[in-house]
Amino acid sequence: MRQSGVVACWQAKRLGLSAEAFRNRLRRGDWQRLHHGVYATFTGKPDREAQLWGALLRAGPDAVLSHHTAAERHGLLSRPSTAIHVTVPSGHNPARGMKISGLVVHRSDAALGRRHPAMTPPCTRVEDTVLDLIRMARTADEAYDWVCKALGQRRTTAERIRAALDTRDRFPMRSEVQAALDDAGEGMLSWLERRYVRGVERPHGLPAARRQARVRHGTGNRYLDNLYEAYRLCVELDGAAAHPAEKRWHDNRRDRANLAAAQTVTIRVGFLDLVDQAHACKTAAEIAKVLSDRGPAIGRSCGAPACPLTTSVT
Repeated sequence: MRQSGVVACWQAKRLGLSAEAFRNRLRRGDWQRLHHGVYATFTGKPDREAQLWGALLRAGPDAVLSHHTAAERHGLLSRPSTAIHVTVPSGHNPARGMKISGLVVHRSDAALGRRHPAMTPPCTRVEDTVLDLIRMARTADEAYDWVCKALGQRRTTAERIRAALDTRDRFPMRSEVQAALDDAGEGMLSWLERRYVRGVERPHGLPAARRQARVRHGTGNRYLDNLYEAYRLCVELDGAAAHPAEKRWHDNRRDRANLAAAQTVTIRVGFLDLVDQAHACKTAAEIAKVLSDRGPAIGRSCGAPACPLTTSVT
């Protein structure tokens, strides 16, 4: 039985072992207890695979890894999830009134239908994993980030996530997810990029940039976040500078003031440039000025009371 050396009591008959045989192995120290009724058939610290199998077997025969733990398995998380998340059929209660240490148990009528057809240990499909995590997201930006991770890493496609969404009768954020998939399909592969397009570009009448534009750079390729080719302007979104130091913030402002004279322009936009509507309007005015200096006048007010742009930039 390929379960990383982990076995549950309810599998005893299948293995040809009696309850007494289980107890003997434990008494001799050949085996160790992972959870109530679940044992590792070896000594020493269990590795991650054994921990996951232990959680699944404790949750029952139809359990699947889900949510953050499934994201870990699909490569959407860079480190193991703190708690192990499993999903079981709605009528199943693995705890029976007892707290299961280290496990978060979710219930779903569609648990079996969302299981990946080949992955072991059993795990939800990447599309359903993304939708599960969106439902748990605390903010719209966090929800969008899961879509971006899945699509940006080519773990799935927007069409597959839409198909999985269509199978769910109740999904509170359905329209938001559909809009997010549309935006991600246009190349907005981070919440910062989406905030730029929705807060700066579209409401202020700026032309649509080419997203994730591939250009030759030395002997390889470089991908630019937003390239306005006709204006020789690139807007790079600096996620690493989500909370820049005060000096860097002033340096960014100073650099932008001198960009119009440059032949090739790159503007770097960070979190603080987009943190609210007022900052987004100021950023839009700066970008509109650079675009207008390099071509026809561009830009309009978004309608916000303090928006510095008027009907057009002159």
